[in-house]
Amino acid sequence: MARQKLSDTELQSALGLLPGWAIQSDKLHREYKFPDFAHAFGFMATSAVLIDKMNHHPEWCNVYNRVTVDLTTHDSGGITQNDVELARVLENIAGKLA
Repeated sequence: MARQKLSDTELQSALGLLPGWAIQSDKLHREYKFPDFAHAFGFMATSAVLIDKMNHHPEWCNVYNRVTVDLTTHDSGGITQNDVELARVLENIAGKLA
């Protein structure tokens, strides 16, 4: 069952609670920078377990100490509450590894 795409007002409200996140190419976007590759990879590995339980997988990329994340719900054609919830999960994990 697809989630409903968030309105512009809902998106702006969500962004207010997600420092460092922005809308880029109609996706929730954030680039994390960690002290080194091990921390960046650790963030991805730790996140993967929770992401899989949510069954809502990000578009992400790792280059050395950076992890770039884009979130969208393809079935809904945009950003949904699932994306916001996943962004919160990622923020929590990143905060513990920084």
